[in-house]
Amino acid sequence: MTATDLLPIAVRAAAPAHAPLPDPALGLAWRPLTRSDAPALAELLSRTETADAVPYRTVLDEVEERLDADWKDLAHNSLVGLDPQGVPRAWVEIDQPPGDTRTVRAMVEGGVDPQWRGRGIGRAVVAWSHARARQVLAASGKELPARISTYLADQVVDGARLMARAGMRPARYYAEMRRPLDAPLPDAPAPQGVRVVPWSAELDEGARLAHNAAFADHWGSEPRTPQQWTHGRSMFAPTWSLLALDDDDRVVGYLLSGRYEADWEVVGHTAGYTELLGVVREWRGQGLASALLAAAMAVYRADGMQFAELGVDTANPTGAHRLYTQLGYEVYDSSTMYAIDL
Repeated sequence: MTATDLLPIAVRAAAPAHAPLPDPALGLAWRPLTRSDAPALAELLSRTETADAVPYRTVLDEVEERLDADWKDLAHNSLVGLDPQGVPRAWVEIDQPPGDTRTVRAMVEGGVDPQWRGRGIGRAVVAWSHARARQVLAASGKELPARISTYLADQVVDGARLMARAGMRPARYYAEMRRPLDAPLPDAPAPQGVRVVPWSAELDEGARLAHNAAFADHWGSEPRTPQQWTHGRSMFAPTWSLLALDDDDRVVGYLLSGRYEADWEVVGHTAGYTELLGVVREWRGQGLASALLAAAMAVYRADGMQFAELGVDTANPTGAHRLYTQLGYEVYDSSTMYAIDL
C-alpha cells in the first residue's frame, strides 16, 4: 500500500484527546523526565537490566545522551514515576525521529523497577505511552504509513505478554552475535577499486550519505539527518571504525564500532562491537562487507579484545545473518520488535 492509498494520518492514528496518566493509587507520582533525572534513571536501568538478565548495562553517559537529543520533547513525550522518597520506579519515553520519510515512527521505550512489578504499573505506563504515541503520530502531519514500536529482549517474557495485551505483535526479530578473536581471522581483502581506511571526521558526512543509501531498501530503516547521525555516540570508538573509499574518494562502505566496557564484566569478556555496517548497492556482492568486518576484527584484536560482536536483523535483505555465520559469528542473545501499524 502506498501513502496515497492511506487515510489521513490524523484519522489512522485515532489519537485520544488526552493521554491518561497512571492512577496515583498505584503508589507513584508522575511527571515528565528532565535531563537532571539522568543519574537516577541510569540506576533504575541498571536494576531492571540486572533483573532481566540481559547481557548489557546502560551507563550514565548513554542516558544523558538519550535525554539530550534536541528533537525530543521530554516535557510532553516522557514520564517518570517517583515513589514517596522521590526514587524513580518506572519510566517511559516516546521518540519520533525527525528523518522519517517512508514510515513515521513513534518508538516507545520504558521499564518498571523489579521491586514494583506485578502491581499494574506496566499496564498503566503502556496505556499512557500508546495514547501519547498516537497523538505524536497525528501531530506529525506526515502522510505516510505509521508505526508504534518497542524492542524487548526475548528473556523478558512478562514484557512480551504485556505487549500482546496492548495489541502489539512481533514484527521483526534480531540476533546478537559474537566471534572469538583467538581463532584465525578471515582472509577477506577489499575488492579492486576500493580501499579501506580509518574513520575520520572529515569523511563522516560521506558515511552518513552512504548509510542512507545502503539502508534505503531495509525494512524499518529511515534516513538519518546529520543531527541523528552524530547523536548516540557516547560509546563510539573512532579508532575501531573504518570506511571504504572508491577511486573517487567517495564513501561506499562503512563500519562504525562501539566500546561498551560496562558490558564486559556482565558477559565475562572484552569485545569490540560493530554498531553499523553498510555497503552501497553498486558495491554489494563483491566481498566489501567481509573485508570491513575482517579489518575490524584485526583492529579489535590488536587492541586486546577477545571477541567481535554485532547485532543483526535476522531477515536482513542482503543476507547479513548468513554472512556473519560464514565468518564465524554465533548467536548469543536475541530480541524482538513489537509493533502496531497504522
